[in-house]
Amino acid sequence: MIDELLDWNDAEPPQASQSANASPWKLLVVDDDPEVHSVTRFVLHDLRIFDRPLRLLHAHSAQEARERLRQHPDIAVALVDVVMETDQAGLDLVEYIRNQLGLAECRLILRTGQPGYAPELTVIHQYDINDYRTKAELTHTRLITTVSAALRAYEQLRALAENRRGLELIIHATAQLMEQHAIASLAEGILTQLAALLKLPLDGVVCTQRGSPFGVDTERCYVVGAAGHYAPYIAQPLERLPNRRIVEAILESVTNNQHIFKSDCTVLYLKAAPRQEAAIFLDSGRALTALDRPLIEVFAANITACFRNVNLVEHLHYIAYHDPLTRLPNRLRFVTDLDAAVQARTDAAVALLDIHHFADLNDGLGEDTGNLLLVAVAERLRARLEPTCRLARIGADLFGVLGPEAQVNPFSLMALFHAPFKVGEYQLPVTIALGLCRNLDDAKSGLDLLKRVNVALNHAKRSLSTHHEYYVAAMEETTRRRVEIIRRLRLDFQAEKLQVWYQPQIALATGEVVGVEALMRWPGEQGFVQPPDVFIPLAEYSGLIIQIGAWVLEQACVQHARLVAAGFESLKIAVNVSMPQFRKADFVEEVASILANRQMPPSLLELEITESIAMDEPKAVAQRLGALKRLGVSLAIDDFGTGYSSLGHLQALPIDCLKIDRSFVNKIDQNQGGLFAETIVGLSRKLRVNSVAEGVETQEQAEFLRGLGCTMAQGYLYARPMPPDQLAAWLRTRDASQARESIP
Repeated sequence: MIDELLDWNDAEPPQASQSANASPWKLLVVDDDPEVHSVTRFVLHDLRIFDRPLRLLHAHSAQEARERLRQHPDIAVALVDVVMETDQAGLDLVEYIRNQLGLAECRLILRTGQPGYAPELTVIHQYDINDYRTKAELTHTRLITTVSAALRAYEQLRALAENRRGLELIIHATAQLMEQHAIASLAEGILTQLAALLKLPLDGVVCTQRGSPFGVDTERCYVVGAAGHYAPYIAQPLERLPNRRIVEAILESVTNNQHIFKSDCTVLYLKAAPRQEAAIFLDSGRALTALDRPLIEVFAANITACFRNVNLVEHLHYIAYHDPLTRLPNRLRFVTDLDAAVQARTDAAVALLDIHHFADLNDGLGEDTGNLLLVAVAERLRARLEPTCRLARIGADLFGVLGPEAQVNPFSLMALFHAPFKVGEYQLPVTIALGLCRNLDDAKSGLDLLKRVNVALNHAKRSLSTHHEYYVAAMEETTRRRVEIIRRLRLDFQAEKLQVWYQPQIALATGEVVGVEALMRWPGEQGFVQPPDVFIPLAEYSGLIIQIGAWVLEQACVQHARLVAAGFESLKIAVNVSMPQFRKADFVEEVASILANRQMPPSLLELEITESIAMDEPKAVAQRLGALKRLGVSLAIDDFGTGYSSLGHLQALPIDCLKIDRSFVNKIDQNQGGLFAETIVGLSRKLRVNSVAEGVETQEQAEFLRGLGCTMAQGYLYARPMPPDQLAAWLRTRDASQARESIP
C-alpha cells in the first residue's frame, strides 16, 4: 500500500511559484497510522497548488483532530481515516465537523484501509463528503489531484460564502447607514462597515467630503471621518493630513470623478448631487481581489444613496435651524443653545440686540438695503465676537448673543456699533437697544431665559435714559401685571362692564355749559379697577383701543340722543382718538357711519387728537383731518404744549381748538407759572381757534385764564367726570343755579 502511494509513474502535479508571500492552504491529516502521516508529508512537501503553499496539520486520533479543528477553523481540506480508535471514529468526526463546528466550506476526503467500512451513499451526501478512497487508490499523483480538486471546491465555496457574507453585510450596513442623519455619524458608520467588510484596521479608512462641515468653504475637501492617528484631523481640510499618499489619492479620485483602484490602496468616489461629492480612502496595503472589488463597488453605490439621504436631511436640518439671509442660527436653534447652557449651569450672559428705527430704514431705502444691513450686522458680530459666543437672528431686526460676560456686556456690544455699516453706496449709522441677563442659574429652560432677556429688552426700549437693561425679577412681575390688566380689560370690555363718563366744559366768558368730554372709565365692585392713565396705554399697546375707541364714539352719540331728549340739544361732545384708531385706513368712513346711524349732527362732535398724532407724518395727518373736517366735525389738539409741534405744521392743520394740558394749568399759581398757559392762549388767538384749559381746580386759575382770553375750561372747580345717568340731573341743577344768579 505504501509502495503504491510512492508510485512516480503518473504525470507531474500542478506547480506555480509566482507569489512567495501567498497564505498557505491548511490541510489536516487524520490517521492512526504514523506511516500514512509520513508518506503524505513526503508527497505534499514543498508543493504549491494554485500558486499557494500547503501547510499540513496532523492528528493521530479523532479526539486529537477535534482539538486541531477548534484551533484552526480555516482548514481547507481534511484527509480522514474512517477506522481509528473505533470503527465509526472517522464518520463521527465528519458529523462533528459539519453539525457541531458548522464548517460547511471545509472539504472532506475519507480514506480507509478496510473497504468494508465504506460509508453509505446517503452519508456521503448528507455530510457533503468530497471523495472516498481506499488508501491503495491514493497514489502519488492521484493524491495530489484529489487534494487539488478539493482545494478548488473549497475556494469556490469560500468565495460564495464571502460573497454572501459581504452582501449580507452591505444590506445590513446600508440599513444602518440610512438611519444616520448627519455626515459625521454616516462617516463613522462607513469606517466601521468597510473595516469589517475588508478586514482592515479602522485607521485604514479615511472619509472626506467636498465642503466644510460648517458650511463656510464649499470648494476644498474636508475630513469627516477617521480613526486612530488620523482622528484629530476630522473637520480639518484634507491638505492638513500628514500622509501625502492619502491626500493625493483622494484628490485624484475627486478630480477625475471616479473610483481609484491601486496596488496598495483604493479610493471610492461618491456623488450624491452636483457639488455634493465625497471620497473614501481604503489603505488596504494590496490590490483588491476579484472577490472584494465587486463587493466594494456595490457598497459604494449603496452608500452614495446614504450620502444623498444625509445631505438632504442636513439641508433640511440647516433650513430648520438657520436664518437663510444671514446664515446665523435662528430662534429655534438659539433656544436649544440656551437650553444647553441652562442645563450645564454655564457661567455666561445672554443678550438681545434690537436695531433702532429699522422699519424706517426699510421704508426709506428699500427692503433690499435693509437686508444688506442685517447681513452686515451679522458679519460684524461673527467677526468681532469670540468663537465661544453663540449668535442667532431671532426676528426681523433682533439678534441674540450667548457667551462669556467679558464679551456679552453693554460696553462691548455697544462698541460694535460705534462705526457705521457700509451697505452698498451708504454708510449707515446704527444704534441698538440691549436686553441682558447674566444669571442663568435659576432659569428653568432656554425658552424661559429668552423670555427674561426679552422682558429686559422691552424695558430698555421704553427707557428714555438708557439703551440697555439687565433683567431683574421685578421686571417680570411688572410685565405679568400688565398682561393680567390687558386680559381683564379685554374680558370686561366684552362683558360690557366699561363705561363712558362725561365732564362738562364751561365757557369762561359766560359760565355756560357748552359741551362735555367723553372719558372712559373702568368701574369695579369697589371703585375703579384701574385708572385711565394705566389701562388706556395698555389698551393702545394691545391693540384693543381700536375696538374700545369705536365703542366710545358710539356711546357719545347715544348720549347725545339722551341729552336732546332731556332738552340739551346744543351741547357739543368731545371724544378722544388714539394713535392706532386714527391710523386705521377706514377711520373717516367709520366716523361718518356712526354719525349717520345715530343721527347725530357732525357739528356737535369734536374729535381730540394728541400733539404726537398731529406731528406724525404731517401731510398724511392733514389729509385725514381735512376729510374729517369735510364731514362737519370739529377737531382739537389735546394736551397741547407737551410735544414738539412745529408752528408751520400747526398752521397747515384744519383744527378748531387747542387744549391746554393740566400740568400747565397747575403751574398758574406759581411764579411765572402762567407763562405756558399765556403762550398757548395767545397762539390759539393768532390761529383763530378756541382754547380749552384742562384741570381747572381753583377760582384763581379760572380768573387768570379768563383774563388771558381762554375760551373754555373744565376741571374739578366745575364738576368731576360723572356717569351718563347723573349728567342730565347735573345740567338741570347747573341751569337752575345760573338762572338764580342772573336774577337781580
